[in-house]
Amino acid sequence: MKFTFAAAIALAAATPALAQHAGHDQAPAAAPTAGAIKGTGVVKGVDAKAGTIKIHHGPIAALKWPAMTMDFKASPQVLAAAKTGKSVTFTLDASGKQVVAIQ
Repeated sequence: MKFTFAAAIALAAATPALAQHAGHDQAPAAAPTAGAIKGTGVVKGVDAKAGTIKIHHGPIAALKWPAMTMDFKASPQVLAAAKTGKSVTFTLDASGKQVVAIQ
């Protein structure tokens, strides 16, 4: 089979489109806005051994998240302040994976 220059150009042009299409069924990574990411919710559980807090939170517009229940990493200080069943206002790190403050 003869590989032509035109075929190489066509393949090179199609490669970015194929790469973009490959993950189309995955949600895009949230791009947090500058500043603190705030949320409100109810503490559903605290696992000090795992270093996590489970919160049922309302929508978080900065991350384009709907209301849901999820586990977040948290420092021992945040875990100590969290009480199961209590309504809280919390602050997430820029990645949205860790609660850095809770009230």
